[in-house]
Amino acid sequence: MIDPRGPRFTAAVTLVLLAAALLAPTPVAVALVAVQALFFLTGATLGVQRTPTAYVFKTLVKPRLAPPAALEDPRPPRFAQAVGLAFTVVALLGFAAGALVVAQVAIGFAVAAALLNAVFGFCLGCELYLLGMRLAR
Repeated sequence: MIDPRGPRFTAAVTLVLLAAALLAPTPVAVALVAVQALFFLTGATLGVQRTPTAYVFKTLVKPRLAPPAALEDPRPPRFAQAVGLAFTVVALLGFAAGALVVAQVAIGFAVAAALLNAVFGFCLGCELYLLGMRLAR
């Protein structure tokens, strides 16, 4: 079980990195998206508790907060990390192929999802995970 504020913090960092990528010159954008892709890869494969942003949250942010009202299952946020990884991989492939619009649209979708989570606490990838679990029953 995880503190639900951790994924929101991670979404805020994702939002900043990917929004900066949309505004940056292409070489900088590629680097920012690549860093975010590595963060997503870590979250999707090792778990959201092992990402660099989770470490920052646990060591610098969480100690300054009251205990969470409840803990949550890490599987939906982990799935959301995999969805984010897919968008960043598409963006990187777009950059590599010279398809700047494809890259920017993929980044834009990831920015929108990160914004929903960071600002409103609505994890789109988590909701997709839960919908998939309901449909699988």
